[in-house]
Amino acid sequence: MNLPNKLTLTRIILVPVFMVFVSLTQIGTEDFNPTWYLVAGIVFAAASFTDFLDGHLARKWNMVTDFGKFADPLADKLLTTVAFIYMMRDGVCSPVVLCIILAREFAVSGLRMVAAGAKDGKVIAANMWGKVKTVLQMLTIIFYYFGIALTWGNSVMIGADCVFLSYWLCWLVAIATAISGIKYLWDNRSFINTAK
Repeated sequence: MNLPNKLTLTRIILVPVFMVFVSLTQIGTEDFNPTWYLVAGIVFAAASFTDFLDGHLARKWNMVTDFGKFADPLADKLLTTVAFIYMMRDGVCSPVVLCIILAREFAVSGLRMVAAGAKDGKVIAANMWGKVKTVLQMLTIIFYYFGIALTWGNSVMIGADCVFLSYWLCWLVAIATAISGIKYLWDNRSFINTAK
């Protein structure tokens, strides 16, 4: 297994690590501890950086593999979806936003599985809109966890502003996610039409 694929697996392994720290506390409760959100944010940011690094190294060293084309977006989906679920728990992410994200991921993942199981075993890589969607999702999540961790204890008012901005960033993510899903399905409509 090459280094880019190892980085992708590392990102998957960091998902439960992120879950542990973000589960230790919850914003809006009496025992809220912003330190745990800061640690969770650091873990998420480190995992997000591996997304940039594995793709960069795979292209630079000509190590692009079918496994990487499949596992890389899967790792992104696991990481970001888990984070948005916890943001929904905090009342920051609307359930509608999460439904849009999940619907897009199920549709795209389903198409990829059908393509991989086809006679010629086609692997459909992510397109540019998918990358934009992923970057926007990751930046929104990083902003939320770092923003809350660094502002809530100092000023509840600034912390509330951070929550408000994060809420609308989630809706921006939903729009980008919907566009990327529609574009992905449209770009691969010829395969969808010929699939049996």
